[in-house]
Amino acid sequence: MQMLKKILILLLCILVSSGSFAQDSPFSKARTVAERLGYPANSRLLIIHADDFGMMHSANRAIMEALEQHWVTSASILVPCPWFPEVARWAKAHPDADLGVHLALNADWTTYRWGSVSPQPKVSSLLDEDGYLPLTTDDVATHAKVGDVEIETRAQIDKAQAAGIHVSHLDAHMDTLVSTADMLNVYLSLGRDYKLPVVLQRRQNFRGIQVAPDLVLFDRVLEIGPGVPKRQWMDAYRKMLATLPAGTYELIVHLAYDDDEIRGATSDHPDWGAEWRQNDFDMVRSQEFHQFLQTQGFTLISWKDLAKAGVGDR
Repeated sequence: MQMLKKILILLLCILVSSGSFAQDSPFSKARTVAERLGYPANSRLLIIHADDFGMMHSANRAIMEALEQHWVTSASILVPCPWFPEVARWAKAHPDADLGVHLALNADWTTYRWGSVSPQPKVSSLLDEDGYLPLTTDDVATHAKVGDVEIETRAQIDKAQAAGIHVSHLDAHMDTLVSTADMLNVYLSLGRDYKLPVVLQRRQNFRGIQVAPDLVLFDRVLEIGPGVPKRQWMDAYRKMLATLPAGTYELIVHLAYDDDEIRGATSDHPDWGAEWRQNDFDMVRSQEFHQFLQTQGFTLISWKDLAKAGVGDR
């Protein structure tokens, strides 16, 4: 019996050393997202993603232009917002656009608010005393009931699909939907049920939930933070991106024209407000940024690229 074990171990060693196991064998090292998409293992793949499509007209104008000019490769839609119909109309004319649903449980501007898509009762755990989605993530995390969250998020996806939008992925506005274990479970179940990939990153807090490794597509999800003056905007992005090792990344940008509409909506909220979004828009359309990405060797991809290769399939 001992001799048989030794022979089997010897055969196993020979097979492993000779590469006889297939690359996707359970005995082999798991392939990276880049390898699963047919790129070299040392590639740096990047989705440049515009948040908050549909929030208001000034944001829509900038995001439409950025998608049409390929300055960004993806965007996600705030379905509950008043300017959603403009997005739906544009999407019909641009069926190949890479558009996700930016699942929203917050209406985060003090003077510019929106309610739920689903017919929530006045006493819904998702609505504030004025009938709007709450301002803050903490409010939702403290008061939202899982059943209400599931009804509302499904209604947002259903509305986008009913409008003829070819939804490519799901993500979470303000990260609210991933801020508690119960809501994260809803998020994951939406991905499974609608057969859509969801934004997750390896360094994320999974709230004690076991998440299948193949669902985590990004090594990091990146965005600029508060406190960066306009004159240092481009340098901040260079520093953020230049040091990244091989991997798959999503860079989130917030785009808009700095006009009266968005100034009025964000007047008391400079972070992610009017000037911020104009800065991001100026950056993504600049030749300097395009040259930087090329020099750094980034490969730009979209969610539809991931889907075509079966990455994130359920």
